[in-house]
Amino acid sequence: QVQLIESGGRSVRAGDSLRLSCATSGFTLSRYIMAWFRRAPGKEREFVAAVNWGGDQTRYADSAKGRFTVFRDNAENTVYLQLNNLKPEDTAIYYCAASYESNWSAAGISRIYAHWGQGTHVSVSS
Repeated sequence: QVQLIESGGRSVRAGDSLRLSCATSGFTLSRYIMAWFRRAPGKEREFVAAVNWGGDQTRYADSAKGRFTVFRDNAENTVYLQLNNLKPEDTAIYYCAASYESNWSAAGISRIYAHWGQGTHVSVSS
């Protein structure tokens, strides 16, 4: 049974940092593209960042570039999202997702992700 369990979200102030974790089980992590998406209040879910199978390639939404870092530890079956210099507009539920897709160019497309976690809430106050 595939499981993705996010953690690390909490309420912080603008400029603070957080590290989100996604603990995985039930599948071989190294065979999956992993990504983070988020859904802000009243908005559609949006892509944040993705990391390829071995962790040597990453992709970011424009809003995340320069502030967020996605990385993975396949041996520990965990994927991370480091959030730096947080802004109030980063307030959202952050979701971890897994895709067996072989085409890395599709990494930012939500429909390729078959497995999703329940999310962890990040709230940033000004």
